[in-house]
Order: sequence, then C-alpha cells, then structure tokens
Amino acid sequence: MSVRITSMWRHPIKAHGREEVNETQLIPGQCMPGDRVWAVAHENTKTDGGEWARCQNFTRGAGHPQLMAITAQTEGAYITLSHPKRQDLKFRPNQDQAAFLEWVRPLMEPERAQPVKIIHANGLGLTDSSWPSITLCNAASHRAIEEHVGQDLSIHRWRGNVWLDGLEPWEEFNWIDRELRLGDAILRIRQRTERCIATEANPATGQRDVETLNALDAWGHRDFSVKAEVVKGGLVRTEDTLELL
Repeated sequence: MSVRITSMWRHPIKAHGREEVNETQLIPGQCMPGDRVWAVAHENTKTDGGEWARCQNFTRGAGHPQLMAITAQTEGAYITLSHPKRQDLKFRPNQDQAAFLEWVRPLMEPERAQPVKIIHANGLGLTDSSWPSITLCNAASHRAIEEHVGQDLSIHRWRGNVWLDGLEPWEEFNWIDRELRLGDAILRIRQRTERCIATEANPATGQRDVETLNALDAWGHRDFSVKAEVVKGGLVRTEDTLELL
C-alpha cells in the first residue's frame, strides 16, 4: 500500500480554528501558507509581534479548551470563525480586533489570562517550533490511540497540517533527519512533536473528555506527529503520495 495524503489543514489564527485545504504551494523555509499567520496575545504576553515567540505568550487550547471547537474559513482578508456556542464571526484580523475579542471572550476560562489583541509574525508562522515547521501526522498512530482508549477520536485533537495513511503505527518516528517527497515538494523531518493537555479536549464540543496524554504514556512518550521543514518547494495536493529519499 502506498503512503498518501488523506487531508491537509491550516490554522489561520493560532489555536483559534482549523481550515481544510485541498492543495498548497509549499515554499522553502516557510510554514504551510496561511498557517498560524496570526496569534492571540493575552494579558501576560511578552511580545508585540513581528517575531516568533513561545506558545505560552498566546491564548490556546491548553488553557482554554473551548477554543478547540473553533473552525475557520479564509476569504481574502477576511476570516470567518464558527463555534457551536457562538454565532459565526466574519472579520479582518488586522482591522476588526474589537469584534473578535467580544466574540471569543465567552469561550475563555475566567481564571486564565484573557485575550487582549491579535498579533502578526510578519509571515514567520507562529508554530510551536522556533523554525518554520509543517506537522505530518500518521493516521495509523491515531488509530492505535483510538484502540487503546476504546473509542473514536477526532484527528483535530492534534491540530496537524498533513495527514498520511498507509504507514505502520509510529513509523514516522523513524524519519528524523531524513528527507521525503510530497507531491512536488521535498521536506526534511527534524523532530517529534511533544503534546500537551490541549489534545484532551473534544474538537466538537470543547470539553475535555479523553486523557490522551495518559494514553500516549502507554508507548513511553507523549509525542504525536513529526515536524518537517521545506527544503524544496512545490505544489502538494490531497491524495499525493509520499516517497522517502
């Protein structure tokens, strides 16, 4: 069985909505286009944007599980956010920040630092790595976790970019420092992705309902997916195959 891409996702505002894409033009040294272009600073944030910063500087699903239930749709300069407990919001992140803050505050945990503004990283991509990364997820590893916990789980708990099928569980961890071809692009796998409590929230409801970290402990780690850098750009589409180089 060949290894193929089953779906691709970007997250225009870090931790605030997922959006499916059928194709993307990867660029050397950059994240997936449109992924984590914006992030939401809170009261204790120590950056004003324009540079990469650690995830602790932003509101995210680890502290506010309701954020995990947001979906997004990009249309030019506008992003539409949807959540089961809120009416849809169509806004421009660079201009309509007051409208966004009013929309998102009811989803925040009151004892946590509250959102104050949306910031931009000048195209760097505000991923959890200090270098521009794309996250590759193995559907077989996900199914192994489902079997361990005894129930179906949404892939969106992991907030990955590219989902692959046709592998053995955890086979992706053998790719560190290797290159692979996806569509017309070449990526180098650099590291595994350590996970946090955000993955315990159900992306349909925003409620924590599965102890995913304890489940990962069964394999002696708390990692899911691998992070890659783009070394040769090119068009990548859903259903493209993977070739290890």
